[in-house]
Amino acid sequence: MGPLILDASVVIGLLDAADAHHDRVVDDVETADQAKRSLLIPASTYSEVLVAFARAGRVRDARDAIVAMGISVAPLTATVAELAAELRASHQGLRLPDAIVLACVREHDGELLSYDQRLTKLAANDS
Repeated sequence: MGPLILDASVVIGLLDAADAHHDRVVDDVETADQAKRSLLIPASTYSEVLVAFARAGRVRDARDAIVAMGISVAPLTATVAELAAELRASHQGLRLPDAIVLACVREHDGELLSYDQRLTKLAANDS
């Protein structure tokens, strides 16, 4: 079983106890941990998640929390960039950050964990 690829909605939900998805994502990540699944976020998603923390001068806190949760950052390779471009070109309205997440799922033979229904549907149709 491949890694679980997390999108920004999931990581933000993990880091923010007040987030609407917090309880659900904690349960989902605990289930993945029990199944010994690795957790990955694309580098672009990592950057996206850190913006609010950067505004508050708390990037180090967010980084430490992400590392403590066992989440690894997947680099944006040329292959992932090319896959993202192809996905974006073939799906009207697909934003580049979301295309990168889907490309990461494909490149790592993983499974997407997202609370964005459109993205989840695209990932299911892409597998």
